[in-house]
Formats: sequence, structure tokens, C-alpha cells
Amino acid sequence: MSIPEAQQVPLDTAKQEAFAGRVVGVLNDATLALLISVGHQCGLFDRLAALPPSTSAEVAEAAGLDERYVREWLGGMVVGGFLEYEPESRTYVLPPEHAASLTTAAGPDNLAGMMPYIALLGEVEQQIVRCFHDGGGVPYSAYPRFQALQAQETARVYDAALVDTIVPLAPGLTERLRAGIDALDVGTGQGHAPLVLAKAFPASHFRGLDQSETGIAAAREKAERSGVGNVDYVLADSTEISGEYDLITAFDVIHDLARPAETLAAVATALRDGGTFLMGDIAASSRLEENIGHPLGPALYGFSVFYCMTTSLSTGGAGLGTVWGQETAERMLREAGFTDIEVKSVEGDPVNAYYVATKG
Repeated sequence: MSIPEAQQVPLDTAKQEAFAGRVVGVLNDATLALLISVGHQCGLFDRLAALPPSTSAEVAEAAGLDERYVREWLGGMVVGGFLEYEPESRTYVLPPEHAASLTTAAGPDNLAGMMPYIALLGEVEQQIVRCFHDGGGVPYSAYPRFQALQAQETARVYDAALVDTIVPLAPGLTERLRAGIDALDVGTGQGHAPLVLAKAFPASHFRGLDQSETGIAAAREKAERSGVGNVDYVLADSTEISGEYDLITAFDVIHDLARPAETLAAVATALRDGGTFLMGDIAASSRLEENIGHPLGPALYGFSVFYCMTTSLSTGGAGLGTVWGQETAERMLREAGFTDIEVKSVEGDPVNAYYVATKG
């Protein structure tokens, strides 16, 4: 039905044009994300950072890659504002200010390492479209590269910050770990967090728990190669935790689970008196209006639709997605039996909030 002429809102042409420009920018930036992903995986940013101004042939030779593909990729990086180009010499250079966000040497600041997730989510787009029509979800098995990508991304954070920055968020925890306690990491994936802690605190014993057979197998292989003897891994559901622990950790996992409430209850039961639950999870609000202006707001909702929410729904789970935020997290922690809850942040980490919780 057409809107009566009297009710029609006059079109703001400037606003329309500005929004159209924003949509064009989204298209360009989405394409750049894929190009950045390729460059990251092929080691091109690291190579460029170490090279003087170089031609496409020189860049390709240094990286051991096909020149024609490298040349086209370089063009995309130039017009996208990532590289500088000198037409007369036909040379390309990566400014050091840009390298600080794109290279392996940048550690946790290497944002290029996030871009392969965009390609991964694109692989399930048609399955997500089906879910919009039929409900349900996309199973975890549809993301065969996810765990490996997550292991690579989180390793940069854990290697740089887990021991010296994240653990000290819980008062006295560093000293207890040095003295020797029992610790469990829930949803450990490929087990990097327990391995980092086991190396740093040899008097303590660490265990990683996950329901992924491939993840646990990879974790055990890494631990065996490292020669660290105070860490082990178990294949189990997070709602069925056996044993008792002085410290339980869960990093970027609770909101993904099919049964988050049951997992938090199991964590509370498995903690010894005076034990600590250290949980890292989405630094956002459960209320949409509070997330407007969040520096990673669109990414958080996009990842939820394409992974977090849908994998949970695929098993008939809660499908929390972005409903899980600080307000929901604190409420569920209290419902699980935690009475002392502190929410802390780490400088330079806009993605995660860290919850330090103890039982009443």
C-alpha cells in the first residue's frame, strides 16, 4: 500500500548520498578484508616490512610466490591505502606505521590475523541464509578451520599477556600459582592457555578440557613436543567436570556453549573453597543501545550470526549470541553460586572483559 502524499517524509539528499557512500565503503572494506587475509596467510606483510621499496617481482621472489598474483594483490593494497607506491620505479613499500598493525612482530596488535575469520564465515553464508528461513543452526563441524584460526589468534594474546597481565587481574593468583595449585581450563580448544601457564608455573598442575577430539589431540601433541610435564588434557563436556580445582579458567567460550548455565554451575561445583573462576568473554552490553558506538560492534553481531549464536542453536542450545554481555554474564554467574564478582579490562584488548569470581 502506498503512503499518502501528506505522510511522505521529504528525502534528505545529502543524507542519502552520504549513506550510499558508506555502503560503497563497506563493499570496498569487505573486499580488502579478504585481500588482507590472503596477505597475512602468505606472509606478504612480514616480507614487505623487511624489504626496502621493491617491485612486484622482488616482493614475489622474497616471499616465494607467483608474481602475477602478488602484483594484483599489491595493487589492491595500494588503492586501499595499506601500501605506498612509487610509479616511476614501480616500487611498493609498507610504512612502519601500518606494519605495526599487520605483521607478526606486532603480536596482539596484528589485526591482519583477524581477517581469515571473514573468509571462514563466508564459507557458511548459504547455510546461514537457510537458517533465516528455517530456523535451527549451522553445526560446529561446518567450520573445520575455526579452531586452528582461534588457536593462532589467541596464542598471540596468551603469549604476550596471559602470565603477566591477565592472571594478576585476580589478586594473589600469581603467588598461589607459584606455590602450587590445581587448575582447569574449560573449552581449551587446542590447549595453548594451559600450556603457557604450565611453563610459567611449574609447581602447579594444569588441565585442559574440551569436547573436540581434534582439539584435544592437537593439544596433547603440542604438550608432548614441549616436554612440559605438569599439563594434561581431557575429552569431556563442559557440563560434566570431574575433580576439584583451585582455579578454573574459560576464555572466550561460555557465550558459545549450548548450555552455558549448566557449565557455570559445573564450574562452581568443581571449585574448591576459596577457589577462583577467571573468565574472559565479550566486552559488550546485553542491551543493544549500549553497544551503539562500540569499536567492534558490527563485528560482534556479525560473528554472532555467523558462528556464536548459530553453532549453539544447531544443538538445540541457548543461542545466547550478543544477548550475552556484561549484564547477562554477571546474572548467570550469580545464579551459578558466585557472590563475589569483579569485572576487569586489559589495556589494548577491546574485545574481552575479564570476570574474577569466587563462590559464596
